[in-house]
Amino acid sequence: MKILLINHYAGSLRHGMEYRPYYMAREWVRAGHTVRIVAASQSHVRSIQPEFAGRRHEEIIEGIEYLWYRTPRYQGNGVGRALNIAAFCAQLMWDAKRLAREFKPDVVVASSTYPMDIWPAHRIARLCVAKLVHEVHDLWPLSPMELNGMSARHPFIAVCQMAEDFACKRADVVVSMLPKVHDHMAAHGLNLSRLHIVPNGVLSEEWDHAGDALAPELVQHVQQARSEGRVVVTYAGAHGLANALDSLLDAAAMLRSEPFSFILVGSGAERERLKHRVASEGLSNVTMFGPIPKRQIPTLLSAVDVAYIGLQRVPLFRFGIAPNKLMDYMMAGCVVLSAIEAGNDPVTEAGCGMSVEAESAPAIVEGLRTLARMSAESRHVMGLRGRDYVRERHTWPVLARRFTEAVS
Repeated sequence: MKILLINHYAGSLRHGMEYRPYYMAREWVRAGHTVRIVAASQSHVRSIQPEFAGRRHEEIIEGIEYLWYRTPRYQGNGVGRALNIAAFCAQLMWDAKRLAREFKPDVVVASSTYPMDIWPAHRIARLCVAKLVHEVHDLWPLSPMELNGMSARHPFIAVCQMAEDFACKRADVVVSMLPKVHDHMAAHGLNLSRLHIVPNGVLSEEWDHAGDALAPELVQHVQQARSEGRVVVTYAGAHGLANALDSLLDAAAMLRSEPFSFILVGSGAERERLKHRVASEGLSNVTMFGPIPKRQIPTLLSAVDVAYIGLQRVPLFRFGIAPNKLMDYMMAGCVVLSAIEAGNDPVTEAGCGMSVEAESAPAIVEGLRTLARMSAESRHVMGLRGRDYVRERHTWPVLARRFTEAVS
């Protein structure tokens, strides 16, 4: 097939996030398909923006055709981002005939986080008599409404809702990364026979070899904790409000006199506040380290006893979750303590750890005590179940094949 994938925020290994379009496209190319990714020049999640002169720019990255459209710079989630979105979608609509004529896709995928790219995608697909696919990352406009408190009467929300309704009614196929969206999508006009679930994935090659060495101070800290007979619990990821790390620190405070050592690795808006809290409360069983390179994550997770993940108790999670951090934990074969309330529970499904009440320090404490009472061998066997689960369901070759089967 010839697949035209529209994703405003698409990146690559060279540019940084968002990685899903790149990994999917790479697998499609390896399977013999021809893929063009259409993306904007400015993205808040991309670490390196493409540089070019003119309105649009084409380049080849690992066999994938990238087409970049110049869009204005922006910061945050205000008017600047809305104008950036509008500029991208307007150019796609303007160039619809040209895109259809030049590439002649068999499948057009509207895959940006927001749903408004469905309109130019629909026009391109109609011009080519191609199959139209709407890919759901987050549920917009529900996400900005429930997470950011935006009103249903806000003009931006109203436009998002029109686009979501249009996608549900007009797309030939809807692919959702979230596993429990059926009722929501049906309420907006989708015939559920057109809905397919294709979740987030991991790059299995990153886990087929030993990770890079950790910094000496981190190695020394883990070794010291182990020599003292402590159960080493780690959190590796963003330090933001959504990650509910205060609950983990509350649990650490309750476990001061017990043989646990907590290691927090990463960065984020909440890191300095959390660091101050650790110091002011004298949480000597908690140590915080800055972010480490991705290639060191397997090494870290292989050295600890329990990997922790938590999220705030948010109604939006009723549609399910697929956090990349959890996939990393599971691929590392590390037993997981999950403090998340969502429509799905990958940890329980895989049998690779324990799930406890979200934002509940007592529940986290009891979960850690239960895992600590297990033998190291039992925890190891439990952790390996997670690795098997992810390899079977969440590697990119598996997901890319499921996607193409859904749209064929």
